[in-house]
Amino acid sequence: MRVGFRGGVLCAAMALTACGAGVDQAAGNTEGDDLLPTGKGAITLQQLSSVAEASAAKRPNGNGINYHGGPVILGTTNVHYIWYGNWSSGDKSILTTLAQGIGGSPYFNINTTYYNGSGTHVSNSVSYAGSANDNYSHGTSLSDAAIQSIVAAQNPTDTNGVYFVLTSADVNETSGFCTQYCGWHTRGTINGRDIKYAFIGNPARCPSACTNGTPPPNGSVGADGAASIISHELEEAVTDPDLNAWYDSRGFENADKCAWTFGSTYTTSNAGVANMNLGGRDYLIQRNWVNASGGFCAKSF
Repeated sequence: MRVGFRGGVLCAAMALTACGAGVDQAAGNTEGDDLLPTGKGAITLQQLSSVAEASAAKRPNGNGINYHGGPVILGTTNVHYIWYGNWSSGDKSILTTLAQGIGGSPYFNINTTYYNGSGTHVSNSVSYAGSANDNYSHGTSLSDAAIQSIVAAQNPTDTNGVYFVLTSADVNETSGFCTQYCGWHTRGTINGRDIKYAFIGNPARCPSACTNGTPPPNGSVGADGAASIISHELEEAVTDPDLNAWYDSRGFENADKCAWTFGSTYTTSNAGVANMNLGGRDYLIQRNWVNASGGFCAKSF
């Protein structure tokens, strides 16, 4: 859902509260009252209370999230970055280390509790596949369609990858960035292939909406805030790549169910606040939903 608000945010959004119990084990569960995810479930911080109320009003059964028959990404998931606009080398380093370090971590291992219709589970394997630069090809005011065009311009071919359009702080996404979501994920048919991609807004544009206000662990409001949004959209893209696999009765994907919750934290050497170390760097990453033991938010599994 959209993180903070919408592609799977509440499409691939930063999900909200620990909601309930177990997963329907039957491949192809299609409960008639389950709302479809949009990928834009990554809501903003201000939206948290209203979404939490909606979630609490109708609690699903089992592990609190249901399988609807669609694919998940199996094997190694490849992360592709598209740096849109003006990014500093320091901010690029923070987010590149995230992509290089998240695979194999106790945090990403949460996603191995999800599986496809054959019972094959997601792997705790992520590879950073590299990056491309886009020097404002669509200006500083982007539509959803422009995001797909930015991805398409890279001639993407990796159907086991997720292409992240990372925007600098001077760039807006006009369908609701900073007011309805902080990021989102979705998919599109590009050059005849099923390509998964995501929009990641820069939290430095609206820190009150897309960060929790604590000092950033690496000293960058934009990059440190984006790290949590990227993680949110990545785990949703892996477990619900085509928006028809894992989500709950409200249309919340796994990360949406734990949006803006971080668990225990610690203070970094530069007085920032973090809750995990990935690839040798400290990060403050929202928790994810464990699809086991009744379902719960956690930062490791």
